[in-house]
Amino acid sequence: MKLTYDKAQLEEVIDRIVERTMKMDLTWDWPCGVAYYGISEAYEKTKNEKYLNLLKDRVDELIGLGLPRVWTVNACAMGHCLVTLSQATGEQKYWDILMTKIEYLRKDALRFGDHVLQHTVSANNDFPEQAWADTLFMAAFLLLRVGVILKDEEIIEDALNQWYWHINYLQDEATGFYYHGYNNITRDHMSGIYWGRANAWAAYTMSKVGSILPECYLYPKYLDVAGSLNDQLAALKTVQTENGLWRTVLNDPESYEEISASAGIAAAMVERGNPLHTKYINKSIEGILANVSADGRVMNVSGGTAVMKDVEGYRGISRRWIQGWGQGLALAFLSAVLVSDDIQKDGAL
Repeated sequence: MKLTYDKAQLEEVIDRIVERTMKMDLTWDWPCGVAYYGISEAYEKTKNEKYLNLLKDRVDELIGLGLPRVWTVNACAMGHCLVTLSQATGEQKYWDILMTKIEYLRKDALRFGDHVLQHTVSANNDFPEQAWADTLFMAAFLLLRVGVILKDEEIIEDALNQWYWHINYLQDEATGFYYHGYNNITRDHMSGIYWGRANAWAAYTMSKVGSILPECYLYPKYLDVAGSLNDQLAALKTVQTENGLWRTVLNDPESYEEISASAGIAAAMVERGNPLHTKYINKSIEGILANVSADGRVMNVSGGTAVMKDVEGYRGISRRWIQGWGQGLALAFLSAVLVSDDIQKDGAL
């Protein structure tokens, strides 16, 4: 790929976003998990020790205040920054907390069908037998990262199984797009909307599997991940807007351009490394930079979104406020661009 960007500009924007993110009062749940994943990626890609220290100080403060009594699939997103803190500092406490999340996902989290994780946002059974694309970032991606570190084949297979069934439940083979959710009880996609951020969760996490999993080609379920991602990205490039962005409902021209979805999708293109996506990524670099304020706020990010009843429901979600997931996914994208020449590819799969 031949990406066009100013390295110094990207590093300055990343710094602004990190600083603004750390001013947010984020607590131990998924908004914080995605935001701090982004800061972790900024640290990993730039090696700027300031980012690690900011992250460590805040996570230590949250630990000192007391962790949630029960985990949820969404709250497991905080495990991503614990991976980075554990490896960068060598402190056992981060790994110990991380493993309580893995234990929860493996033994206590609600599942249905072929051992598929049900999406949970609280201690209640909020969405019985529902699969949401969000789970791929909050849980499957985390399981894979830890499974690879531990060289634990059971955890790796569990992670791949989540992608395999979410692909089967959520991807529309006719379009290549992902639906927001699937209800296993009614056997439908509820409102049947191609939600932008759902496609970002799917695309971004699938794009990371090949670089994380050694000898990924030896795992049959990985071939479904690679095939699904190839089809999805080929479809997504056709609905990119002139501003280099994607809409909150992908195929709805009346929906607004949404930056967290755009950053996640563009990051997936970078991670996948297909040279035919170069021009789309370059447009996204311009489009996303144009949506970062002078003080580091990532703008035009939609609020927390359940599986809404209709298109109007998605169009009506506010994009006025700063959101942890917008900060985090923008950081993941810009950080990936910085090291795009070094990203490991998985061959022709």
